Amino acid sequence: MVFIIMALVGIVSGIVGALIGLGGGVILVPALLFLGTGFAFFPELSPQQIVGLSVIMMIFTGLSSTLAYMKVGTVDYKSGIIFFAGSAPGTIIGAFVNKNLDLPSFNLYFGILLVLLSLLLLIRGHLKEVHWFVDNGRQTTFIDKQQKEYVYGYPIWFALLLTFFVGFASGLFGIGGGSIIVPAMILLFLFPPHVAIGTSMFMVFLSAIINSITHISLGHVPWIYTAAVVPGAYIGAKLGARLNKHLNSETLVIILRLVLLVLGLRSIYEGIFSS
Repeated sequence: MVFIIMALVGIVSGIVGALIGLGGGVILVPALLFLGTGFAFFPELSPQQIVGLSVIMMIFTGLSSTLAYMKVGTVDYKSGIIFFAGSAPGTIIGAFVNKNLDLPSFNLYFGILLVLLSLLLLIRGHLKEVHWFVDNGRQTTFIDKQQKEYVYGYPIWFALLLTFFVGFASGLFGIGGGSIIVPAMILLFLFPPHVAIGTSMFMVFLSAIINSITHISLGHVPWIYTAAVVPGAYIGAKLGARLNKHLNSETLVIILRLVLLVLGLRSIYEGIFSS
């Protein structure tokens, strides 16, 4: 029963992660925290084990969705490498900070992050695009299937600084970082949305490898449960990448931000009031 639930959580994490470029950890981590503390039959994994499981999963969700986005030409490889160069040191530092967190502290900080992410998704559509980063940075031109031309770009120093903090959050909480970097790519760097998502998943894949090596070395990975989560997440990521080509993901974003808000408030409550 536990393995079936783990697989289902993996599938949902993979679908949502690939569909809007989140990586999937932002779904998996709160789901396992909730199941572990809310149901007696479900194993109560430590925050370190949940994060370790999440980063292993993100290797496969990142790979699966990146391969799908490569086929339709929506991965900016140069930007992905630059973003990875910034995020890799952050993931290592975040992973080492994670080992010192107890469950109440993890719940509190993770809950605050989820609430902030839900608010970011809420206001994303109301924020105005910023052209300074394109005008003062490395520029790239992309022409989509409708022959619409996009010019996007960024100063490399700023991209490295931003992705370092994204990587830190990824290593600390086991999330892919796409939930932070995708809005920044669209609003600040003026990436076309599909290119932002494809490039984000490429960065998630590369960062998850470094993240996983660090968490494995720290003994944070409950290997027995990867057999259920990883195949489900890989399949889910393929489905999410396919849906991305056909669906307007705005409805899912609305649902996701409500779910993140509820899970975040619950996590904050658990962090403050649990003994």
